[in-house]
Amino acid sequence: MRVAVVGAGVSGLTATKCCMDEGLEPTCFEQSQDIGGLWRYTEHIEPGRPSLYASVISNSSKELSAFSDFPYPEDFPVFLPHAKLLDYLRRYANHFGIMEHIKLGTTVVSIRKRPDFATTGQWDVVTEADGKHTSYVFDAVMVCTGNFPEPTIPLHSFPGIKRFKGQYFHSRQYKRPDVFKGKRVLVVGMGNSGVDIAVEASHVATKVTVSTRRGAWVLGRVFEHGYPWDVVFNTRLMSLIRNNLPGPLARALINYSVNKRFNHENYGLQPEKSCLVREPVLNDDLPSYILTGRITIKPGVKEFKDNSVVFHDCPEEEPIDIVVFCTGYDASFPFLEEKIVKVENKHACLYKYVFPTHLQKPTLAVLGLIRPLGGIMPVIEMQARWAVRVFKGLCQLPPQSVMEKEVNEKKKNQVKWFGLSFDEVLKTEWLAYLDMLASFIGAKPSVPRLLFRDPRLAFTIFFGPCTPYQYRLEGPGRWEGAQQAILTQWDRILKPTKTRVPASTSSPYPSLLIVMGFLLLLAALYFGFP
Repeated sequence: MRVAVVGAGVSGLTATKCCMDEGLEPTCFEQSQDIGGLWRYTEHIEPGRPSLYASVISNSSKELSAFSDFPYPEDFPVFLPHAKLLDYLRRYANHFGIMEHIKLGTTVVSIRKRPDFATTGQWDVVTEADGKHTSYVFDAVMVCTGNFPEPTIPLHSFPGIKRFKGQYFHSRQYKRPDVFKGKRVLVVGMGNSGVDIAVEASHVATKVTVSTRRGAWVLGRVFEHGYPWDVVFNTRLMSLIRNNLPGPLARALINYSVNKRFNHENYGLQPEKSCLVREPVLNDDLPSYILTGRITIKPGVKEFKDNSVVFHDCPEEEPIDIVVFCTGYDASFPFLEEKIVKVENKHACLYKYVFPTHLQKPTLAVLGLIRPLGGIMPVIEMQARWAVRVFKGLCQLPPQSVMEKEVNEKKKNQVKWFGLSFDEVLKTEWLAYLDMLASFIGAKPSVPRLLFRDPRLAFTIFFGPCTPYQYRLEGPGRWEGAQQAILTQWDRILKPTKTRVPASTSSPYPSLLIVMGFLLLLAALYFGFP
């Protein structure tokens, strides 16, 4: 079975490997001259490619961002600069022989269903390299072009921007803070990029203001007891607690957790609807920069004037010189017919965020079009592992009507998490989503079974961070090194920081919490926890 993989970034590399693991014949097309996708930093912006700023660092820690059968080197930092992450991707590609399946400098021009698609599920794929077009026939297609292809600047939402005499640009164009030297800077939007840029700009700018309509929860990479945030947040114990609490208790838990470091309301950051779960902003500097006056938080922009801006509920004008729009990206698939993957309000109509619901044959998968509250790489890998088994007929999708019903419910913001409703349909609970896909392919770990077979491993899986190696303990793609990788995960977490004293295995959980967790585990066993 021949599979076309579009893109050689994180998604494309793991998709190609998953095809190889299942005995398929992948061909990965990458329009640029190198692999790495988003994580391959360049000083210039390449058309059709996402763009990083020079100082970018991963938001998820290395142990929860690893591919499930390829741990990071233990001396790599806990959170990774782009160069280290690219190094890891190169090691991954070389270790598994992925490079021989990649065609660099090759752009996918079009992907169309063949006339006999209803019976064969095959696709006509046309590529262009060095001005020459080549046609192929593939049995399946994996779209791995990522979440950041087309920047969005909704200028119509900002009255007066056309008369503004200063400079404005999308965050995609940002590389280094030099451009802000001696300027009054306005950052519109409060995602991770917006806050990072504001913090960097504050070192050289005269003044930095961040405009946010909705506010945001701000977490530090350094979390409770100094551990990485996701190592504490994404555990089976914490997920069990969060997802089984009644709504009011869940709201109280969220508010307590995110306000423990500082009171968001006092800093002008409290989300507009704090009962809704939003993607948190990861930044360790923002609170102290607000305290020291280096960054000011303002509400949404009401209008721009020649050399100033007016905010909602703030009558006075504020002079500004540069505006950075951190207003996100649109999903875009220019090589596909619009009816293949329907995109409405930045939401692609995909079953489980992977498969179009209306194809007669499930032979096209879209990877990475999701925003989980955790590392994206294990999620994309799990999507790929499931997709290739669907291609082979080893996993079945439900009827079209069932898939469409679920997608429509998500579009109506009916997704539940913490007993609450999401406000954006691309976001989902990290561990629950991984477990769901893993259950489809028979790779979800069973804590009760492990408790009787290997109690130490079971306790590590339940109480410790949900590292991706858990999904290689059993089922297809089982990896002999998974158990050892799980039992040594704390060594790799702590070694980069314990550079003055010997690293030792540790746990962030106080003994009382472990006792409570053990009681929960016993209760889960009693009530049939899988």
